Amino acid sequence: MSSLHVSQNTISQPPLNLRRRCIANLGREVRLIKGRRPSAACLSVDVEAPDAASKLGILKSKEVMETEAKVLLQTYARTPVVLTSGNGCKLYDTEGREYLDLSSGIAVNALGHGDEDWLKAVVDQAGTLTHVSNLYYSIPQVELAKRLVGSSFADRVFFTNSGTEANEAAIKFARKFQRHNHPDAKEPATGFISFTNSFHGRTMGALALTSKEHYRSPFEPVMPGVTFVEYGNIQATKELIQPGKTAAVFVEPIQGEGGIYSASKEFLQFLRTACDDAGALLVFDEVQCGLGRTGYLWAHEAYGVFPDIMTLAKPLAGGLPIGAALMTERVASAIAFGDHGSTFAGAPLICSAALAVLDKISNPKFLNSVSKKGIYFKNILKQKLGGNPHVREIRGLGLIIGIELDVSASPVVDACRNSGLLILTAGKGNVVRLVPPLIITEQELDVAADILSQALPVLDETNSN
Repeated sequence: MSSLHVSQNTISQPPLNLRRRCIANLGREVRLIKGRRPSAACLSVDVEAPDAASKLGILKSKEVMETEAKVLLQTYARTPVVLTSGNGCKLYDTEGREYLDLSSGIAVNALGHGDEDWLKAVVDQAGTLTHVSNLYYSIPQVELAKRLVGSSFADRVFFTNSGTEANEAAIKFARKFQRHNHPDAKEPATGFISFTNSFHGRTMGALALTSKEHYRSPFEPVMPGVTFVEYGNIQATKELIQPGKTAAVFVEPIQGEGGIYSASKEFLQFLRTACDDAGALLVFDEVQCGLGRTGYLWAHEAYGVFPDIMTLAKPLAGGLPIGAALMTERVASAIAFGDHGSTFAGAPLICSAALAVLDKISNPKFLNSVSKKGIYFKNILKQKLGGNPHVREIRGLGLIIGIELDVSASPVVDACRNSGLLILTAGKGNVVRLVPPLIITEQELDVAADILSQALPVLDETNSN
């Protein structure tokens, strides 16, 4: 037995007791789907002999991968799968294989693939008006901002096209806030505090706030003035947040890319007080953990601590590119016409898609279901994986869950993919990151847990070689 630690969340609802189903032959590759999508919640993984269609699919996959290597900049170490369609929590490749998707396009597809209401919103708006720029008013943008303000701490919204752009906006707004509030200061506060294991984006400002050195070092010098401190360390942080020096503190209430680490309530409360005392802004990056993934609409609601600025992106438009910086009126009052802008951000098409997403996720019944499924999933993961000596900890809140291993998680990711399950890594590569669509069923979670359990022995095989 290992010294497994399972982090429990604070949501008290009991898990639902839906029928569970075992799956056979988990070590084999998934069944080839002949011309149709199966409607069952669980995957079948029996192998059939390749037919002509599947052989064509293999050739097509090879052609796509070879062409990609010739025409696309090689910045992605892609998984050797060519995906062609999706439905609900399932994805399909060129060879007809079916996959249960617990990656959600890196926590983007909160409503899964092909949600009918989202699709209707996109098609209807595409046939009406797609883009006008921010030189003009558009109804979907104003309506989305109104809805976001009405469901959060914020008074104002600035739209962007991605999470890293939202964080770039927050950097600019924090700097302008300090200059606006201290017009007579020769050198207003310009510094930023960020934390170990943080990830805030890959553009130059957001990159400077990202702790992993290998992301930053090829592009140095990045934006100066950023100090990193241990995530959760109150004493060390207390010494760094200084009046006249610190413009803002950037923190993820739950770190995604960093390894699914959750802040404590005490830590976030301390940051709130310290920022207030120093005249600094508190920025919550909820690009990955926000908008329902924790079972709360906003992750910080679980702590009862509220920021000056919150950045959003990934799930907001259901797979279309969007980001947003939400802020209080105190911050917004420092920003003037022309201080920031974007050609594409807040376009009618994107905002209509986002309204469809927000309508569903903000429903209390939907959020409650995420909480219940998160508890259920962690419980069955504990039952099926807890005895494995490689499993150090199972942690997370709602449907953002990390399984920390004592070795690299890559062999598990590969083995799961070969058995029809798509998952991610995080942290230093030793954390299995599970961020399924929020619509996933408990039956599908059972399937995922079974496949994960059957995949873990590959770690012993890998480390014995």
